[in-house]
Amino acid sequence: MPPRRTGQQRRPKQADDYVFLNLPYDSKFEPLFLAYIAGVSAFGLLPRTPLEIPGGGRRLDNIFDQVRSCRYSIHDLSRVQVSRAAPRTPRFNMPFELGLAVAHQKTGGEHTLFVFEQMSHRISKSLSDLDGSEVYLHHGKVNGVLAELSNAFVRSNRQPTLDQMRAIYRGLRRAKPIILHDAGTKTLFAARPFKDLSTFASALADEVILGSGL
Repeated sequence: MPPRRTGQQRRPKQADDYVFLNLPYDSKFEPLFLAYIAGVSAFGLLPRTPLEIPGGGRRLDNIFDQVRSCRYSIHDLSRVQVSRAAPRTPRFNMPFELGLAVAHQKTGGEHTLFVFEQMSHRISKSLSDLDGSEVYLHHGKVNGVLAELSNAFVRSNRQPTLDQMRAIYRGLRRAKPIILHDAGTKTLFAARPFKDLSTFASALADEVILGSGL
């Protein structure tokens, strides 16, 4: 399927079809960012991120509304290191947005959340309140993300193979230059390229999974 289909509209979805992605936004994380989009799309679901939220209004309220609009959320807590640039600080956005999802769930929201990490046992030190919760370890690898998504969504009606998920991921990698060109940007971490990635991934997933193509 040619990447030029990125301008197509998504088909209508219900709340149960949406997954809130709480991820780091940096160039080193880009392969895993694409893996999450590819993997979620492979299950017939649609990713959402705060990248879609326009300026204006209170951003926190908008993020919480977005979390509540999704049946699922994925929280990648692998970026807990202190930044090298001054002032040297850790990133708090990912655990904070996880807290919003937990609050939504605990106050009666029909919501399932999944926590992903890169290193085993680290989360017991970085966020001990999660002790006893299942943590999906991707080891910083694309295949790790795809494999752990398969474990997280094992009850999904659609069950793509790892090879099919890899095929969707490779398609997104090939489409990247066109998506960036069409959006007039150099980064995927912005509203327009994310929308195009999501739209393209959904169409490609239907072609690969439903058409059994690789």
